[in-house]
Amino acid sequence: MSLRPEDLPKDPALLVEMILALDGEKEDLRAEIITLKTLIFGARSEQAAKILAEQLALDLLDVGAAPPPAANDDGFEKPDAFRKKRKARRNIGALPKHLPRCERIIEPETTECPCCSGQMHRIGEEISEALDRAPAQIRVLRTVRPKYACRSCEGPIVQAPAPARLVEGGLATTAFIAYIAVAKYAWLSTLYRQTQILAGYGVNIDRQTLARWMKGAAGMLRGLYLLQLKTMHGYGRLFVDETPMPVLDPGRGRTRICQFWAHATDDRSWQGPAPPAVVYVFARSRGKKEIMSQLAGFEGVCHVDGYAAYDSMADDEKMSGKIVLVYCLIHARRNFVKVHKTTKSPFAQEVIARIGAVYAIEARIRGRKADERRAVRQAETKPLMEALKARLEAVRDGISRQSTLIKAIDYMLERWNGLTAFLDDGRLEPDTNMVERTIRSIGIGKKNSLFSGDEGGGETWAILASLLNTAKLNDVDPETYLADVLERMVSGQTKNNQLHELLAWNWKAAREAEARAAEARAAA
Repeated sequence: MSLRPEDLPKDPALLVEMILALDGEKEDLRAEIITLKTLIFGARSEQAAKILAEQLALDLLDVGAAPPPAANDDGFEKPDAFRKKRKARRNIGALPKHLPRCERIIEPETTECPCCSGQMHRIGEEISEALDRAPAQIRVLRTVRPKYACRSCEGPIVQAPAPARLVEGGLATTAFIAYIAVAKYAWLSTLYRQTQILAGYGVNIDRQTLARWMKGAAGMLRGLYLLQLKTMHGYGRLFVDETPMPVLDPGRGRTRICQFWAHATDDRSWQGPAPPAVVYVFARSRGKKEIMSQLAGFEGVCHVDGYAAYDSMADDEKMSGKIVLVYCLIHARRNFVKVHKTTKSPFAQEVIARIGAVYAIEARIRGRKADERRAVRQAETKPLMEALKARLEAVRDGISRQSTLIKAIDYMLERWNGLTAFLDDGRLEPDTNMVERTIRSIGIGKKNSLFSGDEGGGETWAILASLLNTAKLNDVDPETYLADVLERMVSGQTKNNQLHELLAWNWKAAREAEARAAEARAAA
């Protein structure tokens, strides 16, 4: 509703208050417009160099110190004042030793001496290596099982039993089904695209058949998937995040929004016991009840963002004392990045610089033991965070409650204890980058596929993507891993009480032990 002169108060103090409120509202609306324009037309990078380049003139950073790395997953481009020339990361010939070598020898057209016509002798050679690829071959595996009978009597016919297959009597071997699953859930190629690739080899298989194969593989692997989730919850330190997942809604002719929750562990930053792993949980909602049911048996620390469902869960009587929330410093920083992009606020720039100094310390202590990390954080990081809190509190009292900056400040101060929990425990991280990286593949996959089919398709996606992405996190080839795991489970070679052997990190350790034993035998 527009204001009329007769509606305005006559008291000057009330007029000033109204003007300040309208100015704050205008700033908020302007920030929203700029944010929407940026989402549609602009870059979304949060690289620190682009924000801090102007900050050098304000002398808020110690020029003698190295600049902080990016406080998100983007690469960090250093300002000119800090940039040091470093070698480019190029592979100039160090090809992996484990790859098979295929030699080709190129002889001269003639080995007769051009001077005396005598036969020349080989005196040396030059060797060069380059990556090559043999074209993929789709083949048909014919399994022949001879039958034997006795000529002297009418005894029973003897024949070897047929090997077990994931899809009995189907068109594909277990290894081929593993290949399809890896292409979709590890390398994010849709089933529709794979039907086109197979058609290029002259193999025509419809998409629904591939989908049934994926469902069968997920059903076989469900026990391993649940075991991995239970094992991860046993370490007491968990990263949790969520992302929407559209699924088909039969009968309504459209999709509806469900959720993928990601549970992740990774203690490599402090040499801890928890392996790098991720489990995706498909759910109909992203509410408090859903995450409470998923973490019903978990006790420990949860690294989370500022989503309200986590706060409600931690405050619930059923979860009282079981879960401690550690908030993400990057999400707090991200709010100030948005403010800086829309308003060019010097204070937002200052906060970004101060958080960057914290991450410079984190980069230096990454990989050290927990006690060492805690000692450095107490000595160096804690004073920086205390000074930052003092600045936030001082600035908060002097700005409009309608401004975008006050929202960023309030977000940080309201979660201060969770944002600084990492200072007192070297096992904790200051952010949730680990789980955000693992959930990124889900975002790319749903963009490619548009939706996950029905709810059963969401369950299938969650199971297969969890195991395959965990294999990738452990530097294991996902296709080799999945094909071997499925073969072991289908054949009965691995029993239900031995499923822990098939967890990606245990599977990798067993393979490495076998390789070392083989090398020792060869050396002997």
